[in-house]
Amino acid sequence: MSIRHGLLALLTQGPRHGYQLRAEFESATGATWPLNIGQVYTTLGRMERDGLVEQGEADEQGRVAYRITEAGRAETKRWFSTPVVQSDRPRDELVIKLALAVTTCPDALQLIQTQRAATMRAMQELTRAKSSGGPAQRLVLDSMIFQAEAEQRWLDHCEAVLREGRT
Repeated sequence: MSIRHGLLALLTQGPRHGYQLRAEFESATGATWPLNIGQVYTTLGRMERDGLVEQGEADEQGRVAYRITEAGRAETKRWFSTPVVQSDRPRDELVIKLALAVTTCPDALQLIQTQRAATMRAMQELTRAKSSGGPAQRLVLDSMIFQAEAEQRWLDHCEAVLREGRT
């Protein structure tokens, strides 16, 4: 997901200034993706340049609210209706790290054990975090828990393959 699309989605709810967008983005994602306010305003500037948002009047405190344009609404609709395919996701550092460890490290099994313990701790923290927050935050945390569970299964598989190769 891009920050651009996240901000556009929030702007479909009505005009917002940068600090509101940052707070709402972080709230909606369960604070799992913190944004720098500079990122928010840089992204808003690019979206304004691209005709997806426009500035409104400044409020009493000098904050400018941005509103979505029709082109921005069309872009948001397109984004929501387009599935995310695996090849569009960033490379997984753990996969690359383990592949290189198998090739270059004498004890790749230790890497697997260390990662398994870290992933288990992360799953426990995510499960505790689910007790607070609304449905959007819970869905984000559930996704992260499911990904961690899948990572645990993958690490089990990696260990089995490495042990198989040693016999």
